[in-house]
Amino acid sequence: MADKEATVYIVDMGKSMGERRNGREVTDLEWAMQYIWDRITTTVSTGRKTAMLGVIGLKTDGTSNELQDDPHFSNISVLSEIQQFLMSDLRQLGEQIKPSNTDKGDAISGLIMAIQMIITHCKKLKWKRKIVLITNGLGQMSSENLDDIVSKIKEDNIELVILGPDFDDPEYGTKEEDKDPRKAESEALLRTVSEQCDGVFGTLEQAVSEMVIPRVKAVRPIASFKGFLQLGNPEDYDTAVRIPVERYPRTSVAKPPSASQFVLHSDLAAGQEGPESATAIPETQPEEGRALTSVRNLRTYQVNDESAPGGKVEIEREDLAKGYEYGRTAVHISETDENITTLETQAALELVGFIQSGQYDRYMHLSNTHIVVAQRANDKASLALSSFIHALFELESYAVARLVTKENKPPLLVLLAPSIEAEYECLLEVQLPFAEDVRTYRFPPLDKVNTVSGKVVTQHRNLPDDDLMDAMDKYVDCMELVDQDEDGDLVDTPFPIEDSFSPVLHRVNAAIRSRAIHPNDPIPPPADILTQFSQQPKHLLDKADRHLKKLIDVADVKKVPPKTKGRKRTREPEKPLSGLDVDALLNQEKRVKISPHNAIPEFKQTLAHAETIETTKDAVKQMRSIIEDQIRHSLGDANYDRVTEGLGVVREELISYEEPSLYNEFIKELKEKLLKENLGGDRRELWWLIRRSKLGLIDQRQSELSDVTEEEAKAFMSAQ
Repeated sequence: MADKEATVYIVDMGKSMGERRNGREVTDLEWAMQYIWDRITTTVSTGRKTAMLGVIGLKTDGTSNELQDDPHFSNISVLSEIQQFLMSDLRQLGEQIKPSNTDKGDAISGLIMAIQMIITHCKKLKWKRKIVLITNGLGQMSSENLDDIVSKIKEDNIELVILGPDFDDPEYGTKEEDKDPRKAESEALLRTVSEQCDGVFGTLEQAVSEMVIPRVKAVRPIASFKGFLQLGNPEDYDTAVRIPVERYPRTSVAKPPSASQFVLHSDLAAGQEGPESATAIPETQPEEGRALTSVRNLRTYQVNDESAPGGKVEIEREDLAKGYEYGRTAVHISETDENITTLETQAALELVGFIQSGQYDRYMHLSNTHIVVAQRANDKASLALSSFIHALFELESYAVARLVTKENKPPLLVLLAPSIEAEYECLLEVQLPFAEDVRTYRFPPLDKVNTVSGKVVTQHRNLPDDDLMDAMDKYVDCMELVDQDEDGDLVDTPFPIEDSFSPVLHRVNAAIRSRAIHPNDPIPPPADILTQFSQQPKHLLDKADRHLKKLIDVADVKKVPPKTKGRKRTREPEKPLSGLDVDALLNQEKRVKISPHNAIPEFKQTLAHAETIETTKDAVKQMRSIIEDQIRHSLGDANYDRVTEGLGVVREELISYEEPSLYNEFIKELKEKLLKENLGGDRRELWWLIRRSKLGLIDQRQSELSDVTEEEAKAFMSAQ
């Protein structure tokens, strides 16, 4: 369970915070709110009810706090008590934080108010307490009772962070020239308070610049297995080895937030009651917050029943039986038979063998990595597991084990590798494939060609020659990403693992946070730290340019012309390489009548020479008549293959010639005639073949000129 957190943000909203300074395009308040919004939205995105936030406005026009009768606490307003923030709270806070018309307000008094809020909310319970103060230091500050404030912060273990625009920070390298004396005095006072509280004092520039660095989430590991690592059967042999161990995840995949389905919220009629939903939006939210409501799915099950109205009858889920796909067949297994197939297993981690580390291939990994450590507070188990780990390490071996995490769970085959570090020792565990999971494929060699007669050829057009190999070697060498010294050791690491982040995960999270605060603004571009490894360094590209040109020249690389999208009717037919007009030489006229005995080639020729849309329509009309005659005179399914082939050709050609509407009209009329048995009787089997061959309507995914949506195309393929 995550720790309880309570954070109070103190935001300077004074008149001076609404000014632009030192050439910045944003005001000091807007600049400060970039950091505040980033921190708040990060907390809100976790959705944790134990992550509480509170916001105090400093130098506000009015006064709104518990101690407002005291003049020392004037112009301080509590904008939000410590609570779990939701989207409505973010929108409300965004409307409240605006520059005021005064610079009166004591930052030290605001700090006292934040301490009071934390004490009232957290009491003496175990909470992580934090106060973040952002001010430009241009107001009056009282230095009275600083020792009491510092002692109270230390006593309650409150983390204090003080940031300000243009604050001097020698470590970061910022220093404001011609600083206002009042601001310099305030900075010194705030720095003293921060240092005495062991807090953080710095410039806002550093905080904003570090916002682009993704924050790695600290996850508290949960044991996925607690049992014994054993060698031998302890029930039959006293010499069997049993070591109490625990298994924890070492690595796991972090996925970005998934999308949720919502629909526009519509108010029910007066007096009408609707079904309640646990995810319904409360009526107390503002109108814009109630514009959406969650989607609830309703699933029904139907079976064919000729005696029922509509030919189908609904049944309950409890009346269904499980079926497992075996090829194209659904195999039914009753609950009684399914219990027989369940393997009775006992939770354990049993050693089954050992393998030399050099004989194991890394591509055999099937899962994320886990670690196996000794049972907590068990010195005997720690000593025994340490001996086993060192034995594997000294013999350069891995252990193969059979893992059952819970009783009656399917067993897994895992590999155990020793890991010895300065702080701890453990076994690294990863899942191995069973024999049925391994697929072996044979590929032809890359350095030779075996002919049909068995002859081995090393000089071939598909094999690289010496010049090409030499050019490729030079290109690869000059693109080396790491630098080495004379001894072959790495000089530096250009791609440290700690600076490598998942672009998808952090980009999606940043986009969500940005849209939550600025719903109408465009999403900002991704941070450079997320894209720095997506392309080669420029100095390497410049260095390898001449080698790349040489490689292109030796390999005879040519640009492939782009694939033409569709064939326009006005496009001239392709001519043979000789340049001769074959039709003219053979004295052939443009085809007008399509023969049923050679329909497909003649249909293609007609379209190729069509100069008007009327010619194309006439060709489709003739193919429709030919296909319908083939269906009408088919003895059983004798002509069904010819029909589906002809339909496929008509469909592909009309997609290429960008006339999807002609085919859609054709297939609609054909379906109507088939289902009404107007083409020689019951031809439903042919319609099933058409559906299997996916010869339905041409939708907008297949042709931009089609007016048929994907949903309409799917509905058309039904047998109704």
